[in-house]
Amino acid sequence: MAMGRRKTDRQDALFITADHLPKSQGHPFYQALNRLLAEAGFDRWIEARCEPFYEQVETRGQRSIPPGTYFRMLLVGYFEGIDSQRGIAWRCADSLSLRQFLGLTLEENSPDHSTLSITRRRLPPEVFGEVFQFVLKIAAEKKLLSGKTVGVDSTTLEADAA
Repeated sequence: MAMGRRKTDRQDALFITADHLPKSQGHPFYQALNRLLAEAGFDRWIEARCEPFYEQVETRGQRSIPPGTYFRMLLVGYFEGIDSQRGIAWRCADSLSLRQFLGLTLEENSPDHSTLSITRRRLPPEVFGEVFQFVLKIAAEKKLLSGKTVGVDSTTLEADAA
């Protein structure tokens, strides 16, 4: 078998038909998590919970990202150990399976880090705690948790924003 060589000076196609676009089998973990969230009515619940914090007037700016998409991006950051919004936005934009998890089509842009920051500032801290409890409750009901005790040790440090 002959060795393939990487082509460095090639021209990309100008047009690609939809049937030639790359397809992802999806990540089994995120597919299962999406099924669990759908069964529990997560998107309807979080949209109703976040509605008071959004303007009801449609005349100002673009529509924001759905709260379900925002919190799924935060879950990606948590599960993959990504601690910056830029890192989360980059990872979600770069992965076909994560785009599927977020409910984004191939022609939609994934939310960027500034959109994540605006959304984070819009929502009060208790909403984040409620979402975390919601997801933990689903995991406990499905017997996906095996731990009995959690210990947290923390220290407050001054640091530059990443």
